Amino acid sequence: MKRDWKRHNLKLKRYEKRLCPKKYRIVAGVDEAGRGPLAGPVVASAVVLKEFSFKSKIFDSKKLSFSARQLAFAEIVKKASVGVGIVNREIIDKENILQSTIIAIKVALHNLGVKPDYLLVDGKFNKDAFSYPCQTVVGGDGWCFSIACASIIAKVVRDNLMSYYSVLYPQYNFQRNRGYCTKEHVRAIEKHGLSPIHRRSFRPIRKDNVK
Repeated sequence: MKRDWKRHNLKLKRYEKRLCPKKYRIVAGVDEAGRGPLAGPVVASAVVLKEFSFKSKIFDSKKLSFSARQLAFAEIVKKASVGVGIVNREIIDKENILQSTIIAIKVALHNLGVKPDYLLVDGKFNKDAFSYPCQTVVGGDGWCFSIACASIIAKVVRDNLMSYYSVLYPQYNFQRNRGYCTKEHVRAIEKHGLSPIHRRSFRPIRKDNVK
């Protein structure tokens, strides 16, 4: 029997309402995926919900199963305005991962289709980085409904990209490790060198000077 997640989702909505000043009507939740991996892009998502009635569990995407993320992704796309920003490894190596994440967030907001009045952003950022009133929330993908939605969108989009890269560069098994620093991934780098999507500025790649 499928579990009813309405009570869980309601808790996230209540927390979100306390975070957001009442005068703001169009609120975007913002999150990213892929700040830590050795390979691939960083992906940001901005989500403005059109309704809050969801059958799927909405939570931190990293704590959802693959099937739960897919179901939630499909429901979010139907019930929200969604913007995605993708920044590739060349920009990450040039600008650093923090600035690249901010760029990805700005692209996601540009692609949102609606102009938000207020942002709820997961993590720690200088609020001056965004040209909107905003609140940053550490661990927001576990406490804030719209941030959790953005977390799911960003992770599914990035995972799909890494699956595509896994076809192009099968020797690194990106389908499984998603570009993160696993032992298997590091051994593949030592054996095959770097692919075009590996981040040259990241350790252990930078430390070991792998070519």
